[in-house]
Amino acid sequence: MAAITAALVKELRDKTGAGMMDCKAALSANDGNLEAAIDWLRAKGLSKAAKKAGRVAAEGLVAVAVQGHEGVVVEVNSETDFVARNPEFQALAKSIADVALERGGDAEALLGHHYPGGGTVQEAIANAIATIGENMTLRRVAALKVSSGLIGSYVHGAIAEGLGKIGVIVALETTSKSDELVALGRQLAMHVAATNPVALDLASVAPDVLEREKAILAEKNAGKPAHVLEKITESGLKSYAKEYCLLEQAYIHDGSKSVAQVLKELEGKLGAPVKLTGFVRYALGEGIEKEEQDFAAEVAAAGGTTG
Repeated sequence: MAAITAALVKELRDKTGAGMMDCKAALSANDGNLEAAIDWLRAKGLSKAAKKAGRVAAEGLVAVAVQGHEGVVVEVNSETDFVARNPEFQALAKSIADVALERGGDAEALLGHHYPGGGTVQEAIANAIATIGENMTLRRVAALKVSSGLIGSYVHGAIAEGLGKIGVIVALETTSKSDELVALGRQLAMHVAATNPVALDLASVAPDVLEREKAILAEKNAGKPAHVLEKITESGLKSYAKEYCLLEQAYIHDGSKSVAQVLKELEGKLGAPVKLTGFVRYALGEGIEKEEQDFAAEVAAAGGTTG
């Protein structure tokens, strides 16, 4: 019998999308013959994942998991919104978030980690593709951690606990504990879901974004003296911060205060510093270019006619 090497198993997995154990079984049953193993998997309905790998997966779920001083947000995509209501898919997204909570926020590394019930996360996704019949991907993962304090969270459009269309976590670093702190953590996460800030403060905005804002201000005020332009730019960036930077934004639960002012007020009540150290906001499918289908052309093609 031919030796079943790890490289051969990997090649079969890459070609079929089947689970590692299924690939080993297929190769063993066919004396290491790759093409025969592919046919064996197809006959058993275990190579469906590969056929669907090219399809655009822009629907699905965002999953949030928080435990102790750590929290994660995970986006698991499917092709249709219908699958997001499938209990098996929901269990997959939730379990992946739980694994991420234990293992950290790196999507590529997460795929190779052990999945509850056996195999790896990658294999669990491939098995779900074969079972449910749609392409699925683990798109991204992010984690936040505090040494003391808490991770606040919020899921918008939730269809089950911790699963929905928008997922947010925020990190509040403080030595104090209170119900007010817990409430603020959730309210801040809701604020982030609603306002979609680009950074905590102006200093945290990506340099290229700031330069673009400065360039726009300079173009709008071309011909003005340098010292005037400098003041206009400074004022313009302050306005930008109030709109796009979390700490400077008007708090959605009380528009008369900024988020920074709300945090300062809580510090006074708790008698301890409260620092917002980070946030993550994932909106399902953002940035994915979805396929636009011409329904009329599709019907015509199906009927063998042309326009």
